[in-house]
Amino acid sequence: MKAASVNEITQALKNLSRQELIELCLRLARYKKENKELLTYLLFEAADEQQYITKINEGITDGFTEVNTTNVYYAKKTIRKILRIANKFIRYSGSKTIGVEVLLHYCTNFKRLNLKWQRSTALSNLYQSQLKKIKTAIAGMHEDLQHDYLRQLKRLEIE
Repeated sequence: MKAASVNEITQALKNLSRQELIELCLRLARYKKENKELLTYLLFEAADEQQYITKINEGITDGFTEVNTTNVYYAKKTIRKILRIANKFIRYSGSKTIGVEVLLHYCTNFKRLNLKWQRSTALSNLYQSQLKKIKTAIAGMHEDLQHDYLRQLKRLEIE
């Protein structure tokens, strides 16, 4: 079965009543956890971005406290899992500011990790790719915000 285009879905949704829209949203929320998380963000958390960023950052910090630093393999798996979760929440917002702040926090925790991650090519590349992603997001922002975020980014690049 081929999925309909966004335009076709938009036209079909315009023809539905309010009650039918509510039922469709609830049905979507029942089938996938990500759909429920996205609806939760849109309905309850989109209004207060700073608190949303704080929640994500707390989750990242908690995740980094659970990293097994005795073995690079297990550390890598946990670090990637934390990044996957962070990227999912960044995607929900669609905001470059949220993306930059969350990734800066992620890289800060990554750098503080009590692990010789610089020796691991995979972990080093993962860290560098996040810095590159931050630079790209900062480039599309307002000049005042760019200056503040670039200072934080410079601190992470040193070493």
